[in-house]
Amino acid sequence: MYVQGDVPIRCTGIAVVLLKQVASQYKVLLLKRASPTLKGMWCYFGGGIEGSETAVEAAWREVREETGITDLTLYTSNTFDQFYNPRGNFIYIAPEFVGYVDERVEVRLNEEHSAFEWLSMNEAVAKATLPGNEEVLRFIEKHFIMKAPLEWLRV
Repeated sequence: MYVQGDVPIRCTGIAVVLLKQVASQYKVLLLKRASPTLKGMWCYFGGGIEGSETAVEAAWREVREETGITDLTLYTSNTFDQFYNPRGNFIYIAPEFVGYVDERVEVRLNEEHSAFEWLSMNEAVAKATLPGNEEVLRFIEKHFIMKAPLEWLRV
């Protein structure tokens, strides 16, 4: 129920950070947006939850659609991507997933992105365009790079 003055919270999508280990260093995949939403911005990726799918199912689908990657180990991160939408007067929140891929994985972008880079965490934090992305990336560094992820987070 909406009450005048409330700012509703909407959770209609997911976000994903992909990691690969090269030698002894983890790299983070950032994509450059080509579609009208966030055009030209560098970020990890995500998308909407479609129909009756769960957030986990949406994460698997978005990884496949946006990167062509199908072989990965996926975890829920227990953190969220979030922002306030002033046009719609709502807070958008999306569960953040972390995927580990093989270092030889090939990325095949769809039309939503024009470029990609595998970056060190420091490079990714510096290059990510949207405010708040750096906090998510540092959280992932702490819980998924600096130590092994908890098995109960695996999906």
